Amino acid sequence: MADSEAPKRAVLITGASGGLGKALVAEFADQGWRVAAASRRPTAPESKPVWPLALDVTDRQQAESVVEQITRRWQRIDALVNNAGAIADSPVSEMSDEQFEKTLAANLKGAFICSQMVLRAMLRQRDGHIVNISSFSGRAGARGQANYSAAKAGLFGLTTSLAQEVGSRNIRVNAVLPGVLPTGMTSHLKPEQLQEFANANALKRINSVEEVARFIAFLVTTQNISGQLFQLDSRISPWT
Repeated sequence: MADSEAPKRAVLITGASGGLGKALVAEFADQGWRVAAASRRPTAPESKPVWPLALDVTDRQQAESVVEQITRRWQRIDALVNNAGAIADSPVSEMSDEQFEKTLAANLKGAFICSQMVLRAMLRQRDGHIVNISSFSGRAGARGQANYSAAKAGLFGLTTSLAQEVGSRNIRVNAVLPGVLPTGMTSHLKPEQLQEFANANALKRINSVEEVARFIAFLVTTQNISGQLFQLDSRISPWT
């Protein structure tokens, strides 16, 4: 088959209406991918490469329906970016069960469900790449974010375990720690708080959503990288 006749690659991006999600949608579309932009409340306009879809990643039936729609429309799914997430910050002494459980569901269980759904197509294809968006908080912890830190640390285990399970079928699974980004999730922070995060970096600055999106769009094209955790800012991790 000539290159011009090769089927276009298809990616499912969750949390597509957030700051990083929008950058991911734009980057993949610019690179010629078919993009399923999934979020609880889709905002992206439908265009030739971008297909907005409603998805609550914690709802197994919705996730199954979305993946079925994608594979029916495009006959394949080449990559999944588990970008959906949520925070509900509180000291552990004051944290409710609901705050803990909802945060784990959005950040960890949702990634598990969506990965499970796309694996059906990827296993048939004997090809695919799953990227889990984790956080430095999963490595170092963060005050008032025990639920979020636990969920993001859980993604490390999900990533490395799944990579070993499906590696023999040519499916790659990696995690990305994008760093503090200027998105809706950090919009409540005061300028001096953002500066504190910047100062914690060796380069004395925080990352950008565009750079993270470029890295992820490159990562999913690689063939020999799996089971790895990629930290994309310049904070020095207390452990590796």
